[in-house]
Amino acid sequence: MNRRKLKIGVVAPASRVEAEVPAQVIALSAALYPDPAQTPDIVFHPQCFLSHGHFAGADPARAEAFLDVANDPSYDAVWFGRGGYGSCRIAESVCARLAPAALAKTYLGYSDMGTLLAGLYRAGCTVAHGPMPHDIRRAGGDAAVARALAWLVDRDPTSLESTLQPGAPHAAFNLTILSQLLGTPMQPDLKDHILLLEDVGEYQYRLDRTFFHVTSHPAIREIAGLRLGRCTDIPDNDPDFAMTPEEIARDWCARAGIAYLGSADIGHDADNKVVPFGTL
Repeated sequence: MNRRKLKIGVVAPASRVEAEVPAQVIALSAALYPDPAQTPDIVFHPQCFLSHGHFAGADPARAEAFLDVANDPSYDAVWFGRGGYGSCRIAESVCARLAPAALAKTYLGYSDMGTLLAGLYRAGCTVAHGPMPHDIRRAGGDAAVARALAWLVDRDPTSLESTLQPGAPHAAFNLTILSQLLGTPMQPDLKDHILLLEDVGEYQYRLDRTFFHVTSHPAIREIAGLRLGRCTDIPDNDPDFAMTPEEIARDWCARAGIAYLGSADIGHDADNKVVPFGTL
């Protein structure tokens, strides 16, 4: 297959990337694309490894690193290195400083990166919910990173979440992140979209409360339908909450008049599939 050699910049707008990750990701990329003329040039910005408390550097450092790569015409894509927490602290400021070169790029990530994906989607960028470099540290993580590269490099349809419908707009978020976006300048326009959601580490009662908030929002009631991905690492509730995440989603969708469309193959795991925002 003839393909143009891509330059992919990795930045960490939230939590820092472990030092071992670049070598692992670059080695996997070289194995997947052995022709040196076509092996993606994956560049990890030094900011990925900074440490400032919880964050990969202080807010200004994370913001400037993102803009360094996003606004640099030599890069074709921005691949977010890791989730965690922190992108909301810089999202509004960096989205206000996007240069024309940033608008032409592809952006890929998930979890906390949903805040930036939302703002970038608002700005007209090509964005997708999907695996990040740090996922290589998960069990089976090579497959997740390979899937992300297959989409970034070739737009490989086998990397996509299997329920995506050609001609219909889609978007995917961590449920908690989407809830926090509503009513902020980063809130995306999801009218007529099929919305895919997932979450991790939340009690069932928190999932229930968050679904109440999300499905009560007037803008969310204008979506075409909702699918629920995996909600994993749920702490034990005492007493038992007595509803599964799917039952919670179905209940709140029914109350809000939103079509519940079934499950989605996304989540905080190595099986997380790619969901491009907008229409395929």
